[in-house]
Amino acid sequence: MSHYLIRWQFNDSATKALVDRPQNRTAPARTLIEGFGGKLQSYYFAFGEYDGIAICDFPDNLSVAACSMKAASTGAFARFETVALLTAAEAEAAMKKAHEAKVQYTPPHA
Repeated sequence: MSHYLIRWQFNDSATKALVDRPQNRTAPARTLIEGFGGKLQSYYFAFGEYDGIAICDFPDNLSVAACSMKAASTGAFARFETVALLTAAEAEAAMKKAHEAKVQYTPPHA
C-alpha cells in the first residue's frame, strides 16, 4: 500500500461545532478511510496553518482520491489536501531513476 498525508483546515461552522460539542474525530476518520480500503496510521490535531493531519495507507491513488473527495464534499473544511508520501527507499529509487534517465528537460528560462 502507498502512504499519504492528509491535512485539513476546518471551516468556521465545523470549528464552532467542535467547541460547542467537544469530540474525538479519530473514529469517524478511521471509518471513512477504511471504507475506501485504507488504513489510518496516525491522526493529529495541529497548530498553525492546518487544524489536523493524518497519515494513511491506501491501495492506490483512486481510493485515496475518492476518500478525500467524500470528506471534502461534506463542506466541513476550508482546505483539504492529500499528499503522496515516499519512504526513504522509494525516494532513493526515484533519485536513481532520475539519474539514469536519458531524457532532458528544458526549463522555461532557457
